[in-house]
Amino acid sequence: MSKKYYGVNELRQMFLDFFTSKEHLTRGSFSLVPHNDKSLLLINAGMAPLKPYFTGQEIPPNRRMATCQKCIRTGDIENVGKTARHGTFFEMLGNFSFGDYFKHEAIAWTWEFLTEVVGLEADRLYPSVYQDDDEAWNIWHDEIGIPAERIFRFGKEDDFWEHGSGPCGPCSEVYYDRGEKYGCGKPTCTVGCDCDRYMEVWNNVFTQFDGDGHGNYTELANKNIDTGMGLERLAVVVQDVDSIFEVDTIKALLDKVAETAHTKYKEDPEKDISLRLITDHVRSCTFMASDGIMPSNEGRGYVFRRLLRRAARHGLKLGIEGKFLAELAKTVIDSSKDGYPELEEKRDMILSVLTSEEDKFSKTISQGLEILDYIENEMKEQNVDTLTGENAFKLYDTYGFPIDLTIEILEEKGLKVDTDGFNDCMTKQKETARKARKTTNYMGADATVYDELDPSLFTQFIGYDQLIGNGRITAITNENEIVQALAEGDRGTIITDSTPFYATKGGQLADKGVIEDQSARFVVEDVILLKGEKVGHVGYMEYGMLEVKDLVSMKVDRANREATSRNHSCTHLLQKALREVLGSHVEQAGSLVSSDRLRFDFTHFKSVSSEELKQVEKKVNEEIRKAIPVVTEVMSIEDAKKTGAMALFGEKYGDSVRVVTMGDSKEFCGGTHVKNTSDIMAFKIVSESGIAAGVRRIEALTSDNLIRYYDNLESEMFEAARMVKSTPADLLHKLQSMMDEIKSLKAEVEKTKAQYAQHVMKKMNDDITEINGIKFVTKQMDNIGMDELRNYGDMLKDKTEGGVVVLAGVNDGKVNIMVTCGQAALDKGAHAGNIIKAIAACVGGGGGGRPNMAQAGGKNPEGINDAFAKAAEIVKEQTK
Repeated sequence: MSKKYYGVNELRQMFLDFFTSKEHLTRGSFSLVPHNDKSLLLINAGMAPLKPYFTGQEIPPNRRMATCQKCIRTGDIENVGKTARHGTFFEMLGNFSFGDYFKHEAIAWTWEFLTEVVGLEADRLYPSVYQDDDEAWNIWHDEIGIPAERIFRFGKEDDFWEHGSGPCGPCSEVYYDRGEKYGCGKPTCTVGCDCDRYMEVWNNVFTQFDGDGHGNYTELANKNIDTGMGLERLAVVVQDVDSIFEVDTIKALLDKVAETAHTKYKEDPEKDISLRLITDHVRSCTFMASDGIMPSNEGRGYVFRRLLRRAARHGLKLGIEGKFLAELAKTVIDSSKDGYPELEEKRDMILSVLTSEEDKFSKTISQGLEILDYIENEMKEQNVDTLTGENAFKLYDTYGFPIDLTIEILEEKGLKVDTDGFNDCMTKQKETARKARKTTNYMGADATVYDELDPSLFTQFIGYDQLIGNGRITAITNENEIVQALAEGDRGTIITDSTPFYATKGGQLADKGVIEDQSARFVVEDVILLKGEKVGHVGYMEYGMLEVKDLVSMKVDRANREATSRNHSCTHLLQKALREVLGSHVEQAGSLVSSDRLRFDFTHFKSVSSEELKQVEKKVNEEIRKAIPVVTEVMSIEDAKKTGAMALFGEKYGDSVRVVTMGDSKEFCGGTHVKNTSDIMAFKIVSESGIAAGVRRIEALTSDNLIRYYDNLESEMFEAARMVKSTPADLLHKLQSMMDEIKSLKAEVEKTKAQYAQHVMKKMNDDITEINGIKFVTKQMDNIGMDELRNYGDMLKDKTEGGVVVLAGVNDGKVNIMVTCGQAALDKGAHAGNIIKAIAACVGGGGGGRPNMAQAGGKNPEGINDAFAKAAEIVKEQTK
């Protein structure tokens, strides 16, 4: 079969159809945003989205699968454009086996597809195998019929796939001989040469080992196949063109770039660099935008921003005037939408994102280039080849000029950038920003991304009567800016035209839940009320992508809402009960209502007695048991006041208000409530305290949370009973018995201490000496605390007839010293505080005190005798 021309889109479909015929499940490309994989910023290989199937974390939908996966790699971004080999975006064809077929089928199908389906000449195909993989070599030689001299054995570096420890295995690649015109002309030119003659078109990875990362391997019970084949590379071979930039779909885009720049490819090598770079980067940006990746200053958003700005800068180099990237993206969409229908589905968003980002960059690029040109001239005059970190940072911070562009532009001219200095400046700026005041808007309030939202947007709340509703997304923000979409892993805020989600207000915390469509889910962690009656749903994308204008299903967490509503309704009953028990002076001063508890602040000028709290509890529970219907009405504020409904003091209300009625309780309230008081089930006050002058706070529980509260109490009671070797029923009796025993033991201890003190006092008579007519005594008394030392000191004052007492002891490894001076000693000039200061250093400590009593602590017991000797010297000096 002779080789036939096929386009990129044809080859993609041919591959998928072929493996469908081999009982593979074929599916469209996964998103570029990794799903549950934080090890990758962007999908960079066909097998990357399938890792959970290879590792066994998930069961695959079929043990045989085949895909054409869009991929982005930026590891060699600096070479893109400079050569025709490099690119950031590519499509990876892959067939995969998860413990199903292995080498025999994989190799046979490789050969069948390349020779019989695509029609590549068999005598131009050269397989390679890992040097020790005799099994693969034999299959190629004996089953496929490849002569031995055309099968190449390569080492680990070329034909063995492993990444640290874990599943790994040998590879078998297939090379196509493109002919001498693409070769280097060397006599030794063959498979593996660095020239463009022998091009790898297929790579089978035989995952058959489990490696320990140290060169030791064991056979896997379930062996896998991971095939990778670059679609663009295959097209290069089939279409017999120089490089990936000349295959049909990419050439169409490159020609469009050249037309926009009023030039032609391969007329000017310098311009060709820019033409290739723009072509590649526009492809990447178009596909990234279609998967909801938005330009930003971090993560994959930064990859997007960097690629787009590099393309825009090279557009300037080519003399392209005005914005042009969105127009080029149309060519990408039109040429690839058959294989990637999301491109057409997201066309408007893609073009909007590219236009907006290019517009932002155009405002800074011209001025930045002028400043950089001025700095370059200064560097030449000063004969330096490295831009200082300070100047690089000034370009970034003042003029918004990205550091990577600064590096790229200067490298083109043989100059360097002090990146370490730049990073130091960046670090200092972040530290300064942290210490500085928050940014404020012109009203003095904290400025946020929400200030930039269209003021005409508003959200209709439909959540009083339903917990599931549909809405259309009207705006999206991430943490820093307004964006068109959010993709998996992104955090942000979604604004819709209607919502069943209750936003935090009036003391009631927000709902939780999900916003989703058929292919995406956003987890709502918080809901906030924004200016202009907009409701912001704050959370993160669990999977998929959502964009502005999408129609979405919005589902409130029912259990969380119902628990919150029970607590909110109970605050109304609580306020009524408090006014009945404590008096009509009680007014609400604040509240917090969540799914797990309620907190109610009220005006009252003394603590609430336990008896009063019991009365309040009883009244609330009586209202719950009455099963009173909860009635909510919307009426004018004048009519609401006529009903006697209570308003929150200091709260501002509109022309119409919601009035919530539960029997005799009537309150203005915009929160969510139960249908009947019996839904609350039960009520329990767990604490009462004062929080400000004239303001008290009650915290309470209801329903399921109250049951959990009693469950915990019961568990603690059983544990306490176990610890004292009793039962819950006999626990009080056991504790009383233990308290009586402790009281008796304490009395015995005190009696023993008194007896010991008398014994010590008798022995101390022999230790008393005189210094200048003043009685003086020292004594070491270990294993007693400072309080007991002071007690002994007081007793010894009488023994010394108003002299000086110095006591020291070691307790738990620490030294305590105490000095007392009686009246006789004081009259002669003794000063306990000065004595303790002088001797504390002997025990490695410090202290002080009054003339009649002082104390110190230390950590050197060996110095106690030195302290006693020093004390005698000081007393002798003070009383001479």
